[in-house]
Amino acid sequence: MSQGRGSARHATVITALLVCLLVYVQNVQAATYTVGDSAGWSFNMASWPKGKRFRAGDTLVFNYDSTAHNVVAVNRGSYSSCTAPAGAKVYNSGNDQIKLVKGQNFFICSSVGHCPSGMKIAITAM
Repeated sequence: MSQGRGSARHATVITALLVCLLVYVQNVQAATYTVGDSAGWSFNMASWPKGKRFRAGDTLVFNYDSTAHNVVAVNRGSYSSCTAPAGAKVYNSGNDQIKLVKGQNFFICSSVGHCPSGMKIAITAM
């Protein structure tokens, strides 16, 4: 009978180790991207994500002049209309680091006229 209990404990330990390994591998694979590359978060950003493969957990770094710009995480409707809804998460440090979630991620600058001038990006993370 004690053999059965030992096998159950052994299976539990193996399962726990596999979960830890899976979490570790996911963290190792996460990448960091500087939005706009060396130019930073600026105008005409729509093409910046093209050719890049984003995954949930990747980090976007937004570098910009915080006296002139910000980053607002929005939904598709707000992205399309260039409006920041009440309660939206606004980043304004000038060096914001934002983790991507699985699916679509939308970001705009809510300074007057900036989003319509292309200071917005849409990213799909796998």
